[in-house]
Amino acid sequence: MRKFELGNHKPSVGHQVAILSILGFWLFYVIVLTLRASIGDWPAQGEMAMRRIVVTIFGIGITYLLYLFFQRFEDKRLSTRIITIFAAAVPCAILIASFNHYIFNIYYPENLWDEAHVEEMRKYMAQDNLALKAISEDATSRFFFLISWASLYLTLSYAGKVRQVERKAARFAQAAQDAELRSLRYQVNPHFLFNTLNSLSTLVMRSQPEEAEEMILNLSKFYRTSLSGDPLEDVPLSEEVHLQNLYLDIEAVRFPDRLRTKVNIPDDLLGVLVPGLILQPLVENAIKHSVAHSKRPVTIAISARSDGDNLILTVADDGDPRPVDLDDDRTSSGIGLANVRDRLETRFGRQAGLQTVRPAEGGYIAQLTLPLMLDNP
Repeated sequence: MRKFELGNHKPSVGHQVAILSILGFWLFYVIVLTLRASIGDWPAQGEMAMRRIVVTIFGIGITYLLYLFFQRFEDKRLSTRIITIFAAAVPCAILIASFNHYIFNIYYPENLWDEAHVEEMRKYMAQDNLALKAISEDATSRFFFLISWASLYLTLSYAGKVRQVERKAARFAQAAQDAELRSLRYQVNPHFLFNTLNSLSTLVMRSQPEEAEEMILNLSKFYRTSLSGDPLEDVPLSEEVHLQNLYLDIEAVRFPDRLRTKVNIPDDLLGVLVPGLILQPLVENAIKHSVAHSKRPVTIAISARSDGDNLILTVADDGDPRPVDLDDDRTSSGIGLANVRDRLETRFGRQAGLQTVRPAEGGYIAQLTLPLMLDNP
């Protein structure tokens, strides 16, 4: 059975907003009647203004009690709330009309009218059911006045609920995005580890213990560095390049005579922020499709430049021409350039992208475009 705890319930209309709406409605009521009395040149306007203020204060109190009553139906259906509003407004309107009748017709009428008018009014009010009729007519107008305020309250209430739902949806969307980014980010490490262990196995089978030991040490440094931070946090470009250098050192054990590296990062861009390991699949793609399939030295170049509000990161190699039908977006285990595109789209939407080019003379160029994010301490 579902339970609701009043202490944890947060009204969709703030208490301050509700009070301001009540005061606003009754202030409008006072202004309209005061102008009407002034234009009609009613007698004893000062005394009537005082009594009007008393009725207004009473009406504000009744409307506030009505607001507290409405709060108990915050979680009910719209039809239930509408019926409740109409039903609760009836006794409130009668109370206000009765109080108004007492203040203006029974409580010391001599202060409002001269003796002749008072006597005439008493005879008039003595007629059968006249007071009841006067209260009924006034209660009708008060009813529609309260219904007008209740309609505003209902509108504010649903606007508040919409804002709450939007904020909750935004939190859920952010949580889903964070989960997706974590998933995409964590996909990189197992894939890289799988390939590295295969290479390590090859070195062991070839009886190359020194190279295997060097690879294990570099692998340890790589994972100690890459796993120390939150996968949702951005890292300085200098740290990202350092990780790629560790990875290239690992691969250099496999390809000591074929792998060459070149890094060109301007000093003023070393501190800009980038998603962690965003270059890893690009560098790994160059190793797999260029260095591994070449019989000559291949240079992998990592460079960066700024273009207005964008950061351009490039991973290029000068390997042999690749087959046109090669699906570079998918590696053997399903992780590759597609992972980079998914991460960029999830994080930045259309503000970021990945473009790849196969020069006719050979080699491969992968270029990342993403917002230029400065590391503000």
